[in-house]
Amino acid sequence: MEFHQIRYFLTVAETLNFTRAAERCNVSQPALTRAIQKLEAEFGGALFRRERNHTHLTELGKTMREFLGRVDASSQEALAAARKALGPESAPLNVGIMCTVGPCRTIPFLSRFQTLHPGVELTLHDLTPMNVVDEMLSGKLDCALLGLPTSTHERFDSVLLYEEPVVVIFAPGHRFEKMDRIPLNEIAEERYLDRLNCEFRDVYFELLEERNIKVSVNYRSEREDWIQNMVLEDMGVTLIPEYSIILDRLEHRPVTDPDVTRRVEIVTVAGRARLPAVDAFIHEATAHIWH
Repeated sequence: MEFHQIRYFLTVAETLNFTRAAERCNVSQPALTRAIQKLEAEFGGALFRRERNHTHLTELGKTMREFLGRVDASSQEALAAARKALGPESAPLNVGIMCTVGPCRTIPFLSRFQTLHPGVELTLHDLTPMNVVDEMLSGKLDCALLGLPTSTHERFDSVLLYEEPVVVIFAPGHRFEKMDRIPLNEIAEERYLDRLNCEFRDVYFELLEERNIKVSVNYRSEREDWIQNMVLEDMGVTLIPEYSIILDRLEHRPVTDPDVTRRVEIVTVAGRARLPAVDAFIHEATAHIWH
């Protein structure tokens, strides 16, 4: 029995879906299935029963889930203890960052963290609203910077880093330049560029619908850089968190009626043993002056 087999089994037991479990574990489904079959051969019986599209644990599977869960927890504690003994400067650190969290405010913090902790091997991972929960719960990420419109997942612990206003961005020379703030209903007269990966996208469109504001959507993209360059070419306007702006030449104004803001938080998985490098990252993030 190997640790990766235990991890695969526990992931399938949680998701009850072999395809989704393979995605979480970053392996092919055939490889995950073979690992489960080897476990079943060692235990002498089936761990899962598949009935059409439904997968569930057998009685043996339920029993093994309890025991192997303790084995996995113990192995994670042993790994954390080993890394703690080595110190925070010797450990890799995987941090997820919501794709709409702007680099202009985040990179200075990362630079400062690297200066204070030069030995930490920091790897950044792009997150979208669709993959954030799986990436965190799978153990691929140690922590993440999120800006979600709703409360964080029940399995997450979170600490507020900063709040930022949502603004309208537009090209130089646009009629919005003469306004200090942009009432939401003013967008009805504009071509709107739709940011598909924005975690607040549904919130924006719900606000527009509640106020019977109809916008003309001429372009949709998951690429923030494309959207902003199209705005710069006066192809339309869009709503965006202020610190997500990456082009200096873009003009922007706060949205009003209603005012819209988002909270950016640093999150970890509740109850999971934290490595010293994670504690150091959270400490520096909460001490950093973001504004």
